Amino acid sequence: MKRLIRFAAVLLAAASIIFPAGCDSGAPPIDLSNSGPQVDTNATFPAGSTMQRLHDTGKITIGTKFDQPLFGLKNPITGRPEGFDAEMGKLIAAKLGIPADRIEWVETVSANREPFLQQGRVDAVIATYTINDKRKQIIDFAGPYYIAGQSLMVRAGNPAEIASPDDLVGKSVCAVEGSASSTNMRNRVPAAHVVLFDSYSKCAEALKNGQVVAMTTDNTILGGLRSLDESAFELIPGTFTEEPYGIGIAQGRADLVEFIDEALRTAFTDGTWSAAWDRTAGRVLGAAPTPPDLESY
Repeated sequence: MKRLIRFAAVLLAAASIIFPAGCDSGAPPIDLSNSGPQVDTNATFPAGSTMQRLHDTGKITIGTKFDQPLFGLKNPITGRPEGFDAEMGKLIAAKLGIPADRIEWVETVSANREPFLQQGRVDAVIATYTINDKRKQIIDFAGPYYIAGQSLMVRAGNPAEIASPDDLVGKSVCAVEGSASSTNMRNRVPAAHVVLFDSYSKCAEALKNGQVVAMTTDNTILGGLRSLDESAFELIPGTFTEEPYGIGIAQGRADLVEFIDEALRTAFTDGTWSAAWDRTAGRVLGAAPTPPDLESY
């Protein structure tokens, strides 16, 4: 069994993203035998609440990204995403009395997160989803559960000599369509040529083949992408925004937002949150930081 787990982890690093086969991932494999948080088998909820409906159904549908190492990367063996975002989904499901194998994962890219919530295609979106005022006009957020910051990644050797966003004037930089990062870059450097793709893996490939001179998104996402092919990319030190990651919920479900916030508060204090970080994103990004302040957002 241990040999099978190790083999599955190797396949995950090699097959789940478009970097060349055989590249060293730069990070130890996620423990595929981990069963996630303890399911609350005695969970009870107010009659008619969103939580009761989900509990009685015995299933929750969660939108997340399938191409982001450390946060949401689809395992080619199980077909399920793995990473810190996926662990947050398991945590919420467990508090609802729903086991991890009853989570229905839906691939959700930056551009369709709000529509999927509004259309009822998912119950929640956990997808490196920055809380901001524009998005709060059309959906609600629980959290944040992590604070990231936007940064830059360049090709190894940094041939374009990029040290900060200001060096991108007149140059091509890749971002993902529908992301806060693309808007931030346009506002910060209006003279930069922002090239949009629908996934971060496509952006990374565009950077690798020289189509763009830099890629911009949250430092956490860039760190995960670089871990798959460290010889191809360099990270520019520092961040130039604050990106609080929240859990997207459709408007009209304030009870679920409050429930998730309380679940996060508990996880912040009982070690569940930091343990989830350490076995996923923390393998590359280091030990768990201080949990964010839920009251600030």
